Amino acid sequence: MKNAANKNTATLLITCPDSKGIVAAIADFLYQHDANILHADQHQDAENNLFLMRVEWDLDGFSLTPNNFETHFAAIAQRFSMEWQLKLSQKPLRVAIMVSQYDHCLADLLHRHKNGELACDIPLIISNHRDTEALARFYEVDFHHIEVTKENKASAEAQQFALFEQYKIDLIVLARYMQILSPDFVARYPKQIINIHHSFLPAFIGARPYHRAFERGVKLIGATSHYVTEVLDEGPIIEQDIDRISHRDQVEDLIQKGRDLERIVLSKAVRWHIENRILLYANKTVIFD
Repeated sequence: MKNAANKNTATLLITCPDSKGIVAAIADFLYQHDANILHADQHQDAENNLFLMRVEWDLDGFSLTPNNFETHFAAIAQRFSMEWQLKLSQKPLRVAIMVSQYDHCLADLLHRHKNGELACDIPLIISNHRDTEALARFYEVDFHHIEVTKENKASAEAQQFALFEQYKIDLIVLARYMQILSPDFVARYPKQIINIHHSFLPAFIGARPYHRAFERGVKLIGATSHYVTEVLDEGPIIEQDIDRISHRDQVEDLIQKGRDLERIVLSKAVRWHIENRILLYANKTVIFD
């Protein structure tokens, strides 16, 4: 099995109305063009009459090029009314990380990237504080400090948009970036912004969730990664995890346990996105194996 750094594969993501013959048609199409299928997974949603599929194959020996794939696949796509995307492992996503003062999620992502766990490029870090500048320098990632206030929010976001364009960014990761994005920001990058919320959504949305959880006397705390939408903290959930709490735990203990969860949950969400394992529908996600 080729590792993430040097594999040469294509991944096809499909959403369409559920009907007979879809899997057979896709498998036969790939077979006819000499594809060696490495992974295939599917999901049927009976309530919404939807079929969702992820199939990945080795491009070595595949008779079609990415440029002419659409022409040959069009008949099948039209027959089954498919929405589809073709992703190539040799074109890794370019990821920008946005962060404020807490650096635990940023440090985890940068470490995993350096170790080859995240098959992407991370050329850019943006922060409204300078606390993480030294960390960015250590990992040799360009750092841009853009202060954000109520008065300059529009101009600050305009600077951020310019950097995303300059660095050709495909995915924006909010690694504890403690600013609410404007509707214009969210609309520019649909399904391209992943946030980590330091709470087990939908409970304790907004700020200071660990303090509110402590006051409520919860027995479980959690963290949630989700795509960002125009409704605060209500985008499609990608991953969640929990840890147990006892009466002996103080707010500081909740915060420390929560930060451990945040690191794990965010890194999983980012990895699944860059490996093209996520399909979105009806404000939900399907995560393929």
